[in-house]
Amino acid sequence: MFTLDNAAVFPITGMQIMLNICAAVICGLAISMLYRRTYRGPGYSAAFVSSLVLLTMITALVIMTIGSNVARAFGLVGAMSIIRFRTAVKDTQDIVYIFFSLAVGMAAGGGYYNVAFMGTACVGAVIFISSLVTGAALQKEEYLLQVAYETNGDGVPAYVNLMRQYCRSHHVINTQTLGEDGGKLEVSYYVKLRDKAAGDQFVRDLRHAKGVRHVS
Repeated sequence: MFTLDNAAVFPITGMQIMLNICAAVICGLAISMLYRRTYRGPGYSAAFVSSLVLLTMITALVIMTIGSNVARAFGLVGAMSIIRFRTAVKDTQDIVYIFFSLAVGMAAGGGYYNVAFMGTACVGAVIFISSLVTGAALQKEEYLLQVAYETNGDGVPAYVNLMRQYCRSHHVINTQTLGEDGGKLEVSYYVKLRDKAAGDQFVRDLRHAKGVRHVS
């Protein structure tokens, strides 16, 4: 009779653990290099690139830990549910790479090396080809702008007029409060400049705008 207590657990040797981790590292490095080569958005992050490798390895470790033990699987789900991710993913392409790393890590952790390597190669080839096809249209014309300012209760911040002056378009992608009193806000935008040569002057004018405390 099958119960959670006597669920079968397949033993895994030290050599298998090393092979699984090595497969995860190789595939994770390939995914991170592909991301650096194909990314076209304005919010490139070197930390995210290295995180893709670590995510692949950690997923492989989780799969090896669970094995075929159902009770252990439920336990890990409960333990990992306490994690809260506060960083907003600003690009759908980043979400694709996160799921890509998770899937490859699961295959490597389960010992399915053919799936891990062939999956990385096939999916990576499709991503690379699609980036070449759309590369001409996806030029880096957008920039990521972050402005921290003190709220004054007047509704529209004073720096918005500067954005209308210097930018062809701008849209909000994230807003968060700063400080315990919530009197400061940090707003992230994707912006397209009317004149790229005026970008430095735009940043200088923003820093001198009323209520603005930080611009990046």
